[in-house]
Amino acid sequence: MKILKNALMLLGVFFVVSTLIFAVQSNVEPQKDAGQDVAENDVDKNVADSYRISAIDIPEDLNFAGEVVPQDDPEIMERIDREFLVNTYWQSNALLLIKRAHKYFPIIGPILAKNGVPDDFKYLAVAESGLQNVVSHAGATGFWQIMKATGREYGLEVNSNVDERYHLEKATEVACEYLNRHYKKYGSWTLTAASYNAGAGAISKYLGIQQVEDYYDLLLGQETGRYVFRIMAIKEILSHPEKYGFVVEEKDMYKAVPTFKVEVDEPVLSFADFAQKYEINYRILKRHNPWLREPHLNNSSRKKYTVEIPYKGYYKGAK
Repeated sequence: MKILKNALMLLGVFFVVSTLIFAVQSNVEPQKDAGQDVAENDVDKNVADSYRISAIDIPEDLNFAGEVVPQDDPEIMERIDREFLVNTYWQSNALLLIKRAHKYFPIIGPILAKNGVPDDFKYLAVAESGLQNVVSHAGATGFWQIMKATGREYGLEVNSNVDERYHLEKATEVACEYLNRHYKKYGSWTLTAASYNAGAGAISKYLGIQQVEDYYDLLLGQETGRYVFRIMAIKEILSHPEKYGFVVEEKDMYKAVPTFKVEVDEPVLSFADFAQKYEINYRILKRHNPWLREPHLNNSSRKKYTVEIPYKGYYKGAK
């Protein structure tokens, strides 16, 4: 009996353990399957049906300043395609350019027109600086990326106190003079644009060495080789943003703050004090007059400068 009793006890323990193992397995397996389903559902949810990255159709009438692109050249088309893809799918940058263009093109465009420079050159300024007062590693400065020597050559004041390369209207006038001068030399707006990037000396040198007369026939370094194509891509995207997937409403655009002009023909000891006279602060004064490089104006020669002051009501809380 004792043997039988022990055998029954062992059998009972075995039955209980088997039941527990089965229960644990039953609980684990559904959780595993459920986890797999969740993962699969997450993958589905993370793929936006409305978002597709696709190739871009290049416009058949693509041109720069009326000069037609040779679209029957496959190498040229690959280079153009690269610029369209890079500039279309760099969405944050493109949106910023669209917004800034709305603010600054109304200033740049009329100056180009007055000087007989094709309107397409406003996109050159976009390619040069992104419509910002930036300084390159080589020292080129402002929207038009003018070098110090070039600025002085064309009549801009450039020193530690005043740097008119930051003056948008004056810098645009200088860019027009440069562009017209080199158009007379080359008779081609594409070569003129390339010379703006690489320098006229370099373009003339390469034309002579390679014995060609056209920008599209030139073998150039990567930056200048991409330059005109990049300008054309920017022109197309900014001209037809909806076509390339950009939805920007009027309320989203950056807008210029209206200003009036004040003439200054004497030294200014403190532009912070000067600004307070017009119920603004130094930061706002500099925003509208970035060519003033120091918080004072020497002006020992009593030169006449024109300072822009924003109308009241556009900067809330300005003192």
